[in-house]
Amino acid sequence: MLGILTSAGKWKKPAVISLIILIFALASFLRIDFLVSVHHEVSHDTVHYDIMVRQLLEKGVYAYKSTEPNAQVTPGYPLFMAAIYKLADYQHNDPFPYIRGVQVAISLITLWMIYVIARKLGGQPAGLIAAFAGAIYPPFVWSNAAVLTETLATLFLVIYIYVQWIAFERKTWSFAMLSGAVLGLVVLIRPEFLVIVFALHAFYFFWKNEKLEAFRKLAFALIGMAIVLSPWVIRNAVTLHEVVVASTQVNPFLAGTYPDKNYEDGLVDNRGKTQMEIAKERLKVGFTEHTWTFAKWYTIGKMKSTYSRMYFGSGHKPLYPVIPVLPWNLFHRALVGFGLIALVAVLRKWRQPATLLAVIIIVMSLVRLAFVPEYRYNYTVMPLIVILDSVVGMAMLRWIYVRLRGQSSLTKARGQEG
Repeated sequence: MLGILTSAGKWKKPAVISLIILIFALASFLRIDFLVSVHHEVSHDTVHYDIMVRQLLEKGVYAYKSTEPNAQVTPGYPLFMAAIYKLADYQHNDPFPYIRGVQVAISLITLWMIYVIARKLGGQPAGLIAAFAGAIYPPFVWSNAAVLTETLATLFLVIYIYVQWIAFERKTWSFAMLSGAVLGLVVLIRPEFLVIVFALHAFYFFWKNEKLEAFRKLAFALIGMAIVLSPWVIRNAVTLHEVVVASTQVNPFLAGTYPDKNYEDGLVDNRGKTQMEIAKERLKVGFTEHTWTFAKWYTIGKMKSTYSRMYFGSGHKPLYPVIPVLPWNLFHRALVGFGLIALVAVLRKWRQPATLLAVIIIVMSLVRLAFVPEYRYNYTVMPLIVILDSVVGMAMLRWIYVRLRGQSSLTKARGQEG
């Protein structure tokens, strides 16, 4: 069945252009109307980002939740904010509306990349379906008002996927290095994505069965990543006197050690210990003395907490009904539920480009198990799930159509013989 994944089908160009224009007009209207029609709230993290960026611009100190330099968060999003603060003349104007406006543009570019990737994998129909789903998926609308990393990180992630795909298709060092550079930008925004460079090149190693070429591509990707990350690493070495490639924040890891987010469980004595010491002790005690509780939490519990509901952004009033006629969370759960079917379908015939998306979804889902689960953490992989759903869904429809057409032709032939 999945052999049809790359069949593009014959679509008339004017019809395709018209549908694309309609989809992007709808996407633009929903995002802009959302920004201007409701009151937007800010999250705890946004408040601290604001303090951090103002401190950076006014005192030259890069620090999160502190007045002393640190590497608690990577600089990708704070520097993005700082650039817009300067352009907006933040001392006289509220910079948040400007950030939200730019994020709408970022969201539309991301939607275009969703369309391009889905079209490349499954043909024009799959691309259009993925674009339409991405246009109306509520978190892709609501996230534009959140002054947080999700929107920017997702843009660079889908760009990375496209560039990495080209790097795997061509035996040139330039795209391999470029893929690493783009992933470096993703890491500067969301450091947990660092691991996928190794996961995807391991996939390429077995997919193409070209050992030397796989190591060569990985080496160039690492060089590209190192070039992008080097200013951050050098800054940390000079300022903090330690090698920090990503960030030093431990709190999400510690918070993840509390089953069902019961932060008052009293499992260990926290007095006089660092966050990392508390986290390690909790894991040791939890998995030895409360094995079933911790095993369930670090598997089914965290997966459910991450994927069962969609991301609502930072909050707004009144609630903006992106899809008034459809229960919103039902749409999300349908995407995730069919996503599981799509993953199984792709992995059954894994020697294909679509598996690249499956690897990222699986690896990042496993990485998330180490940290506190939040609904917002499913956001960055939802474009990949939308693409896989569209590609595999269209492949299934084509397969059914071919079978039905074949049976109809057979029945007609038998009728003529009779």
